[in-house]
Amino acid sequence: MSQSLRRRYLAFAILLAMTVTIGCAVGPNYKRPTVDVPVTYRGATDSSAGANAESEQAKPKSATQSLGDEKWWELFQDGELQGLIRTALKNNYDVRIAAARVLQAQAQLGITRADQYPSLSVGGTIADQRSPAIGPIPSYEVSLGEVAASASWNLDFWGRYRRATEAARANLLANEWAQKQVMATLVANVAASYFQLRQLDLELEISRRTLSSRSDSLQLTQTLEQHGISSLLDVRQSEQLVYTAATEVPDLERQVAQQENAISILLGNNPGDVPRGLKLTEQPHAPEVPAGLPSLLLERRPDIREAEQTLIAANAQIGVARSAYFPQISLTGTAGFETPALTSLFTGPAGIWNFGASLTQPIFEGGRIKSNVRFAEAQHQQLLLSYQQTIQGAFRDVSNALVAYRKNREFRIQQEHLLESAQDAARLSQVRFKAGTTDYLEVLTNETNSFSAELGLAQAQSNELIALVQLYQALGGGWQ
Repeated sequence: MSQSLRRRYLAFAILLAMTVTIGCAVGPNYKRPTVDVPVTYRGATDSSAGANAESEQAKPKSATQSLGDEKWWELFQDGELQGLIRTALKNNYDVRIAAARVLQAQAQLGITRADQYPSLSVGGTIADQRSPAIGPIPSYEVSLGEVAASASWNLDFWGRYRRATEAARANLLANEWAQKQVMATLVANVAASYFQLRQLDLELEISRRTLSSRSDSLQLTQTLEQHGISSLLDVRQSEQLVYTAATEVPDLERQVAQQENAISILLGNNPGDVPRGLKLTEQPHAPEVPAGLPSLLLERRPDIREAEQTLIAANAQIGVARSAYFPQISLTGTAGFETPALTSLFTGPAGIWNFGASLTQPIFEGGRIKSNVRFAEAQHQQLLLSYQQTIQGAFRDVSNALVAYRKNREFRIQQEHLLESAQDAARLSQVRFKAGTTDYLEVLTNETNSFSAELGLAQAQSNELIALVQLYQALGGGWQ
């Protein structure tokens, strides 16, 4: 290798080292924005709050525990429900679409990151040309062979490609958190839909049992009317009780079938039957649940993490836009062999090489670069506000869910008392009617109240379980 060539290679190496060691990335480095985190969740009881702003590090473990930290298979202990959720997480189309978006973001990160590195290529040509004799010019034949490798590199001295890679990496993480959000939503939807189905099953069971009991009472009333003991009015009132229960049965059967179809779609299946496990009244759930520290919600909720990664990507795009103000430096080089005698391609003095560098500095762009920077900064500001709004909405969701779970539990307890009273009143009215001390209108009224109270209790039990599901989702659970 000649001394001149060595000097050029040395200069090239020094330039590369300078690029790596002193190259800077323009644009702001990301710093998590300050957000207004409440001291405790509104609606949290002493047993479920566990939050004090003084010193989170000094908190006992029980104070930092949250329902959102539990795995969904630990919270939902119905074996059939667990199987439905597993099937949904495997086959649901929204989950699969989210997974495909993650793969796209991974590929996009690879494409963007490749701009940071030099591109290398190798090629070869063989040409043979023969020219006939023309006048005094004799004929000749020329053969030419060439093998060469070329390289080019756009130096990332101002960090344009590094910032673009940073943005692509943040977009990948945002898509991963979006996938977790889809999974958490799916778990909550399957669980809530399953509890609604078990509610309809219970209401259908109540209606059928009531219909059978009232049909027997109607037959008795008809017999008494035939023997002159009761009136035709009593028969008609007894028929009303039968028809009231009878109209509930087909309507509930319709709702059950439609609910099964809805669950089947969540599972990624065609409409069909859905297996059942524990009854609605057998579903285990704690009367009070821990909410944990509000500050930890920022780390647990997938939608908050997704919003933050999107904000990080927008922050990096500001650096990409600002880098356009600075010159673009490119290096190119080619090395190889060329000879008219192919047999001596690698043996003779056939070496060829060239090296070049270029620098391009924008001077006038009609305001394009400035507008691009402004656009990136405005987009960052928009996503910052969206991030803060997402956090605020998350605290609202938790507070609403805490209040809903506690109040639905209180409502269910009162509904149980109402049912006990209504059933006892219906029993006493039957005794009084058979003793002849009252008419059947009293029986009609109390039977109707008892039936409504029993259906109301089934709905209250379902609402309590669905509120638990909503609280679990609001606290960021379900994607683990």
